This record gives sequence, structure tokens and C-alpha cells, in this order.
Amino acid sequence: MNYAWPGAEIAVMGAKGAVEIIFRSDIGDAAKITARTEEYRQKFANPFVAANRGFIDDVIMPHGTRRRICKALKTLENKRLDNPWRKHGNIPL
Repeated sequence: MNYAWPGAEIAVMGAKGAVEIIFRSDIGDAAKITARTEEYRQKFANPFVAANRGFIDDVIMPHGTRRRICKALKTLENKRLDNPWRKHGNIPL
């Protein structure tokens, strides 16, 4: 189970760093970088977008975290994994 709080930033790297790489031609203009950073946060680093795309299971409020984690652990209590038989071991490299 993957949960996020509403203020979470779901991204590989921070919005500011990503914008500085993507829009490197605008580096000298602080206003453009600020505007593009906020746009990037709203479009890509938003937990609601991540939940909509299925990257996380749900966006939860911080005060309900304990209840949701307890419920998730109860759900997964009897989960069994059936891993396939390994044909080969790891060879020393």
C-alpha cells in the first residue's frame, strides 16, 4: 500500500531542479523559472495526479494516517507471495 499526504511531492527530483534542466534556456529569468516551477508542481509533482495515474493508492490526511496504516496491515495480514522457482543462482562477477 502506498499512501501520500496532500502536501507530498511525488517526483524523481525536486520541481526546481527539473525545471532548471528542462527549461535551461530560461535560467537567467527568475520570474519565468518561478512560474514554470509552480506549473511543474501542479502538473507532475502533485500527489493527486500521482493517485489518479495509479502511482500511489490514495492521498490521506495526516490525522488519519495511523488508522489507514492499521487498516492496510490488517488487510495484508494473510497475504502470501508465490515466487517462481529460481533456475539459476547469482554467479560471482
